[in-house]
Amino acid sequence: MSRTWTAVTMASLAGACLLAGCAIPVPGREPGKVSVYQNERFQAEETFSRLFDASMEDTCEAARRALLSQGYLINPGKAGAVSGTKRFQPEGEVHVEINFNVVCVPDGRNAQLATAFVSAQQDRYAIKKSANSTSIGVSAIGSISVPLAASQDSMVKVASETIPAGEFYDRFFALMHRMLGEQSGEGTGAGSAAVMRQR
Repeated sequence: MSRTWTAVTMASLAGACLLAGCAIPVPGREPGKVSVYQNERFQAEETFSRLFDASMEDTCEAARRALLSQGYLINPGKAGAVSGTKRFQPEGEVHVEINFNVVCVPDGRNAQLATAFVSAQQDRYAIKKSANSTSIGVSAIGSISVPLAASQDSMVKVASETIPAGEFYDRFFALMHRMLGEQSGEGTGAGSAAVMRQR
């Protein structure tokens, strides 16, 4: 009787907790810690794109020139897409790599406009030291590994994240705007190559 009452009571409490929105502990997750995907709000103002008054080809060429002008190494890619890589060393044994990707999509009537979608990923690396060892044959006990004084360094990725929308991309779009103006021979003044609006 006592066990039956306890089971019914626990089930009732669990149901009430679910209705009230109680946090249920999840194995492997720290209590009170929100999952990363729950921060994905998909809000219109947090955009990774801009609409340009230029063709897809000209827009991608402006993106390529913008990255080249800032020291990015351009990776081979297909038409309508540009990707570049740049490496930094903010600390002695810390290295950071930014992988920048741009996709240009035709837009508007007769594809006279183009939308540039951008996304940059920042990877962080640290140096991992490992001592070298060598095997020495010893009679009666076989071979043993003896560590040497020398060590071998290797780069290990310790963090990776997509750079959030904000000033970083705003500066890039502004540079694209300038490059489009130079391509069309209009300099840096306002003209047909201006950024039309955020998307």
